[in-house]
Amino acid sequence: MKKLLSNKQWRLGLLVSGAVLLVLAMFYFFGQTSYTEMDGQASQEEEIFVPRVEFGFSIDSFAVDRHEVRNGETFSNILTEKGVPASQLFAIADKAQGVLDLRKIRPGRTFHFYTSEKDSTKVLRKMVYQEDALNYVLIHLGDSIVVERKEKEVQVRNRRISATIHSSLYTALQEQNVSLDLVMTIADLYAWSIDFFRIQPGDKFAVEYEEIWVDDTVFVGAGKILAARFQHAGKDYDAYRFEKEDFMEYYDLEGRSLKKAFLKAPLNFFRISSKYNRNRFHPVLKRVKPHLGTDYAAPSGTPIMTTADGVIEKSGYTSGNGNYVKVRHNSTYSTQYLHMSKIAKGMSQGVRVRQGDIIGYVGSTGLATGPHVCYRFWKNGKQVDPLKEDLPEAKTIDESNLPAFKTLTDKYSKRLEELMKREFMKEMDLAGMGTP
Repeated sequence: MKKLLSNKQWRLGLLVSGAVLLVLAMFYFFGQTSYTEMDGQASQEEEIFVPRVEFGFSIDSFAVDRHEVRNGETFSNILTEKGVPASQLFAIADKAQGVLDLRKIRPGRTFHFYTSEKDSTKVLRKMVYQEDALNYVLIHLGDSIVVERKEKEVQVRNRRISATIHSSLYTALQEQNVSLDLVMTIADLYAWSIDFFRIQPGDKFAVEYEEIWVDDTVFVGAGKILAARFQHAGKDYDAYRFEKEDFMEYYDLEGRSLKKAFLKAPLNFFRISSKYNRNRFHPVLKRVKPHLGTDYAAPSGTPIMTTADGVIEKSGYTSGNGNYVKVRHNSTYSTQYLHMSKIAKGMSQGVRVRQGDIIGYVGSTGLATGPHVCYRFWKNGKQVDPLKEDLPEAKTIDESNLPAFKTLTDKYSKRLEELMKREFMKEMDLAGMGTP
């Protein structure tokens, strides 16, 4: 009985196998013939036609010629060589006014000429003057001439990088193979928080930013910074871009604007005893001598505060200034505080100070007739009147925007943290201290 059952099973197996092979063969046969069901219909194996597009229009019906402008060539020379008659040259020049200055066609730029292949006369129909990877001027030729300034459609890609500074921010970014215009973007972003002249080896940063591309393959440059963390002198400086309708600002993790304001004065209680004046009569020297500062009179010993974050550049005594401290805030601004009775403890050259830190006390040392602080303000190396400067104001994010801002920072801070950890491990490996 057992043997008979196995024989039946064996015959059943043969039948099933045969049926499967028959079904597979039918699928194969009908599958093959279905691709070529009717003459004249495209086979699935044929390629789908994709038009070639340049500068926003199809070029399949044109013969295309490109010409790079050489030294000494003019717009007129180039078009005359292409067979454009003088009458049409004048018409183009007329239509180009206010759109393209034809006298400033620069060497190295490219002209693209599009001639209709369907016309037996091979007439030039369109031309493009490409100014750079993004901007171009399109000229339509024909019964009516149209000159249009245009931009290529861009693609925006987010990129995340991290690096450790060994010599400079520039070198660190160069090693990451990124657009070096990102250097100035980062420097501008942190201008009120970090003195980039005093970056230390071992400082680290992580950035998520936008890169701008055209035609999917041509890199244009760095776009907006979305989030960043700069670890300087053991402290993290975060920056998050927050946008709402027509409003945009960068804030730290607590919602404070990165654009730090200067305090209106270095004292809490004061009166202005003498303003910035280039023709002031000096009360001690008894002659006209420009007063390039603002004097704030106050009782001797009144605390003097630094008006913004920065690094002490000079600290000491001179016969004219008395006890003084000079603070550099960034590559643009510096401030100086003169005639102190004494300089606060620890306020020596190279020390980093925060807005509102006590750096000294009101006195009358040096050329001074009474207790006051002479507050001097430098912009790009030139002393200016701070009361007339349009300085950025410190802002905190509006309470109504806090929930959206919290969602934003939660998203980006995790990414920045991961980048910083990765950078730390990379440096450990380079130092031979990584995990085995």
